[in-house]
Amino acid sequence: MGGGGSLGREPKVKRGSFATKRKKKKRVGFVLDMTPLVDIAFLLLTFFMLSTTLTTPQTMEMSVPPETENVEVKQSELLTVLVRDDGQIFKYMGDKNTEKPQKISVKELRAVSVTENMRMENKLIMSLRISPKVPYNLVIKILDELNIAETEITQRLSAKGMKRERKFALTPMTPEDVEDLKVL
Repeated sequence: MGGGGSLGREPKVKRGSFATKRKKKKRVGFVLDMTPLVDIAFLLLTFFMLSTTLTTPQTMEMSVPPETENVEVKQSELLTVLVRDDGQIFKYMGDKNTEKPQKISVKELRAVSVTENMRMENKLIMSLRISPKVPYNLVIKILDELNIAETEITQRLSAKGMKRERKFALTPMTPEDVEDLKVL
């Protein structure tokens, strides 16, 4: 037989038993220092927070003139829109004693504004009287409809060669208006 070896049989030794002569290797745990990683994370966080632009809240710009004396207005050039507590919208042209307020919807308000402004050839004054208990979103819808109508009015007047002069007043409802609308 070739090769070296022992002549007798050696007893089989199980692995992992105390009888082995091999020394077991000690396992060393892996340690990761997290301090630089945390520092970099906070630096990146502060960089992105300071370099981004924050969204500005959406606001509606309204320029309100200072309170003035009462202004005399021709009743024939006045369109009054009333908004009741329950959200019902009424309109009348001129004096409410001569014309009864008529009920209209928010969508009809645009057509009424355009029609009356074109009929009056830019002399119409609109008075919007809103009850304090009207929901805010309804007021915004009404103002949006009037602004959309304003675009159409401006286009039609410029086609006729006229410059638009918007005359608009936002006033609180009087107790007389409330009484008049209770009947309707």
